Parts: sequence; C-alpha cells; structure tokens
Amino acid sequence: MKKELIKSIKEKEIQLAKLAAHVDKSFICSELYNKVVIEKAILKKQLDELNANKFAKNVIKLFPRKKTLICDYFHG
Repeated sequence: MKKELIKSIKEKEIQLAKLAAHVDKSFICSELYNKVVIEKAILKKQLDELNANKFAKNVIKLFPRKKTLICDYFHG
C-alpha cells in the first residue's frame, strides 16, 4: 500500500511538471493542473496517515494507559 502511494505521488509530480508549461495557455490545462494538485495532496495525506498510525500504535504500546480505580478518587 505504501509503495503504491509513493509511486502514485511520483506519477502526479511528473504530470504536474508536464502541465506546468501549459497552465497559462489554456483553461482546460489549468483545470487539469489544479485537479492533479488536489489528487497529489490527497495521496500525500493518505501516506502521512499510514505513517502516523504506525507511530501512534508504537507509542501506545510503549505507554499503556493506567486504569483509574474507584479508590483513586478517595485519597486519604
């Protein structure tokens, strides 16, 4: 999944590089450029979420939550 996202992001970057020269020439090229920018941003966000979830899961494993007991509310 992660490799596929990285590959898709690279493909979007190539598309953007090709479209960048034609953005000012045509409304259609401008719209297509904007669409590709949005698609690339979505892919990057998905990749960030994959990385963040792994990190968060590892942190949670390292620091388990202490369960609050009823006696914790009645300190001496």
